[in-house]
Amino acid sequence: MVKLGVAVPSKIRESTRFYPYFKDCIGAIDGTHVPAIVYGRDVSSYRNRHGIISQNVLAACTFDLEFIYILSGWEGSAHDSKLLNDALTRRNGLKVPRGKTFLVDCGFPNRRQFLAPFRGVRYHLQDFGGEGRYPENARELFNLRHASLRNVVERIFGIFKSRFAIFKSAPPFPFRTQAELVLACVGLHNFLHKECRSDEFPIEPDDEDSSQPSLLTETEDEVDVLQTQEEQRENANEWRNSVAQEMWSDVLNEENRD
Repeated sequence: MVKLGVAVPSKIRESTRFYPYFKDCIGAIDGTHVPAIVYGRDVSSYRNRHGIISQNVLAACTFDLEFIYILSGWEGSAHDSKLLNDALTRRNGLKVPRGKTFLVDCGFPNRRQFLAPFRGVRYHLQDFGGEGRYPENARELFNLRHASLRNVVERIFGIFKSRFAIFKSAPPFPFRTQAELVLACVGLHNFLHKECRSDEFPIEPDDEDSSQPSLLTETEDEVDVLQTQEEQRENANEWRNSVAQEMWSDVLNEENRD
């Protein structure tokens, strides 16, 4: 996968909408579902919330549309936060550089390493479309810019599934091979994107709208063993609030200058 650097990504550095507020963000994380063939007693656990037999695939990507990390093979019924916890605890799992952050949707708990939007506040880009639907407060502005930046993970899923049409239906292989096929195609995607820049085709929308608010509670993962979950939550929420307030204050000051 892609080696992470310490420099601020150009997508953030070159935009006053994102810099300096998201300067420590290195990418986005989300899950997507791939149709699967499963037999026997395991079938029910692989049935996702749409009633389709699938494997849930967790991905971390850069803002340049390259995959950083992939975890495939989980049951379609498994929640994304459970996959993230697994990815973090594996020996060769997902590593987050010190002081860096991934953007996640509200299906994940808000943590310093995994910055989620405010719940109960407008978030999806279409919620802000049209005349008179601009952000009305700091939290809405934060969510709008967060969604605009995190949208990269939905784009990369669309490109991936459009490029590798084999995932339009369940690949006719043993399940372990189905999971490994995802990993192989991810590596091929990165190669083609870097060497060929061959992403010039219609991007198919991802069937899974995993940006919807989750009904699960924030009790599953322990990112930092040096803090309790409650301390993590409070620390991360205070940090997120300060970023949102700074962003909102800058917008108001800019309007006053005009």
